[in-house]
Amino acid sequence: MRRGPLRWGDRVQVTDPRGRPATITLTPGGSFQTHRGYFRHEDLVGRPEGTVVETTLGVAYLALRPLLADHVLSMPRGAAVVYPKDAGQIVAMADIYPGARVVEAGVGSGALTMSLLRAVGDGGSLLSVERREDFAVIARGNVEAFFGADHPAWELATGDLADVLPRLRVPGSVDRVVLDMLAPWENIDVVADALAPGGVVIAYVATATQLSRFAEDLKADGRFTEPTAWESLVRGWHLEGLAVRPEHRMVGHTGFLVTARRMAPGVEPPLRRRRPQKATQTEDAAAAEQLTADAARVQIGDDWSPADFGEPVVTEKKARKAGRESAALRAAAARSAATARPGDETD
Repeated sequence: MRRGPLRWGDRVQVTDPRGRPATITLTPGGSFQTHRGYFRHEDLVGRPEGTVVETTLGVAYLALRPLLADHVLSMPRGAAVVYPKDAGQIVAMADIYPGARVVEAGVGSGALTMSLLRAVGDGGSLLSVERREDFAVIARGNVEAFFGADHPAWELATGDLADVLPRLRVPGSVDRVVLDMLAPWENIDVVADALAPGGVVIAYVATATQLSRFAEDLKADGRFTEPTAWESLVRGWHLEGLAVRPEHRMVGHTGFLVTARRMAPGVEPPLRRRRPQKATQTEDAAAAEQLTADAARVQIGDDWSPADFGEPVVTEKKARKAGRESAALRAAAARSAATARPGDETD
């Protein structure tokens, strides 16, 4: 699927002379139309990657199969996707390795799922749990379109994590749990039961209030090590002769990541000692005690909604449209696999 000449059903990223990419699916009789002319899809079929094709007006386009990061940013989506910069951090910082037994809660459009499947390989296992059936349909289409077929390590289930995880996984048998949901603190208990000693839980949250609530609840649970939290920012660089400088725009905040590890059964984590800061001292001892109590308590109730955390509301119409598009991509990928030459190797 990812080697050899371009063929019908392949996803191809074509880039114009100004570096602006567009992603197309090669279909018989299809064409790529722009205000600067057009070219036919058949002009690319049978040619190797890295080919340059010209439009009818002589504008050159570079054609390559999209990388995973390119596929994620151009694929149909219902829910917002986990950006490649965060997916890479999750794979690395949660130490997701070939053969690992991983559980993912909150599949969305399947962006993170593809990175996790690449990390665990054919010998591992990934259980993806999604509450919404329409999102699961979109994710399945996107994942199968990228890999070209069902991934042998993937299992997709719909429902609440608290109900699905105990039914499909034996307690203490999971190596890593990835939580991408609005209220990950609601599933701390079921995650602790599923994780093996030393296992890692990592949560992706969008706001500081979610981050604080999850971290404090992990500490209060008593079965995890001290949580660690961070975010990553990506700044590109402009490269043109001697004009080498940072880009004016950057990928700033997308989300926070917080990790913790499962303690052995019956063992409490050591108390983390922190040196008191002079700046926090106050003359009123009662006020200081109240300040400490308020700092340790996050004011998030259970009547939250996606809008409270700035999450965009995905309408049923948009989800159905994304589902149709991902199904079309999956069908195109199947055609591409069927027309692959017998000697071609696949990833």
